[in-house]
Amino acid sequence: MARDRSSTRRRTGVLGAALSALTLTGALTAAHAPLTAELRRAQPKGHDVSSHQRSVDWYAARAEGARFAYIKATEATAYRNPYFTGQYNGARRAGLIRGAYHFALPNRSSGAAQAAYFVRHGGAWRADGVTLPPALDIEYNPYDKHHKCYGLNRTRMVRWIRSFSDEVRRETGRRPVIYTTANWWTACTGNSHAFAADHALWIASHGSAGAGRLPGGWRYWTFWQHGTKGELPGDQDLFGGSATRLRAFARGR
Repeated sequence: MARDRSSTRRRTGVLGAALSALTLTGALTAAHAPLTAELRRAQPKGHDVSSHQRSVDWYAARAEGARFAYIKATEATAYRNPYFTGQYNGARRAGLIRGAYHFALPNRSSGAAQAAYFVRHGGAWRADGVTLPPALDIEYNPYDKHHKCYGLNRTRMVRWIRSFSDEVRRETGRRPVIYTTANWWTACTGNSHAFAADHALWIASHGSAGAGRLPGGWRYWTFWQHGTKGELPGDQDLFGGSATRLRAFARGR
C-alpha cells in the first residue's frame, strides 16, 4: 500500500457464481478464482494513491477505466497526506467512488487513538453511494525490517486491530475494510479469524492471475490490489463484484 515520507513503497459462469456468493462484508470473488480477461472486464477497476502521486489527473484515470479509488489520509497520529483534500475531492469530481485509508503503526499509539485521528482527518464515511468505507492498511513495518510486527505479539496485534475497528465503527457507523497480505496476517496475528465475519478484505497479492490464498478465514475478497504499476496512477486494484454492487457496498448494503 502507498506510504509517504522517506520510505519506498513495499511493499461466464465463474462471474455468476462469484456474484451469487455475496456476504455481509461485500466480498464477492472467491479465493483462488483465476481472473480471466473476461472476468477482469466485468469487475470495476480502481487504484490507490498517496502523496507519492501528488496531483492526479483523475479525469484521465476515469477515461482509462477507473471507477473507484482509495486515497491515503493519515499515518499513526502525527502525519496527514498534504495532498489528500485535492486528491479526494478531485476523484469525486471526476465521477469516481472514493474512500480514505490509514497506514497503521501499531507501535506508536493505540488502535483507538489512530482511528480517531484518521476519522478527524479524512476517514469519515457517509451512506451517499460515492464514499467507500474507511480502510485500515496494516502490513510489514516499513521503518524497521527487524520488527515486521511492530514489536507486538499476536494477541496484542489482534487487540490493536479490534480497537481500531471499534473506534471507526463508533465514529462512522461502519467497520473498516482491512488491507493486508496473507503472509503478514499469518505472521503477525497468527492468522486470526476474528475479523472475517464483519470486515471486508482488501488483499494485496501481486504478479499472479488470482489473489491466491486468503488469510484469516476470509472466503472472498472485496478488493484486490494486484499490482504496483499499470494504466492508473499508484497501485492497481479490482473490486470483487459488479459496478452495481460497488455502489451498494459504498452505501453500506
